[in-house]
Amino acid sequence: MNFRIGQGYDVHRLAPDRRLILGGCRINHIVGLTGHSDADVLTHAVMDAILGACALGDIGKFFPDTDDRWKDADSIEMLREVIRIIGEKGYKVGNIDSTIVAQVPKLAPFIFSMRRNIADACGIDVDCVSVKATTEEKLGFTGKCEGMAAHAVCLVEKK
Repeated sequence: MNFRIGQGYDVHRLAPDRRLILGGCRINHIVGLTGHSDADVLTHAVMDAILGACALGDIGKFFPDTDDRWKDADSIEMLREVIRIIGEKGYKVGNIDSTIVAQVPKLAPFIFSMRRNIADACGIDVDCVSVKATTEEKLGFTGKCEGMAAHAVCLVEKK
């Protein structure tokens, strides 16, 4: 088997009048994330990790913010497209480990649903997807509630 590792990172600014979507879950919060698509920072980091592992670039290459087709797009659907693309290249996802960096809101009640959404989109078992959440103890832009970030790593294998 040919295994490859990918790493992804994404950041989005918090803003009023936007929905907060993380890992495909709509989370009731006073602000949401800004971006061309639904700004799902977690799913974007996961997509970048997967594409990086396959040496295919990043999500901007496939879903440019200059293309109106992706305006307010569902990032879980975009992830499904990434899985289709890597499948055509002969790759499949083995596992994913990810971390959301946000001061608020508390994300523990949503973690399993995020894992399930990502796993379903990737065609893998939920036990192969880890989602964690942490704060930065009120330091930096995430700690000051100016935005959220996410990190992801994944293992892909050549079929």
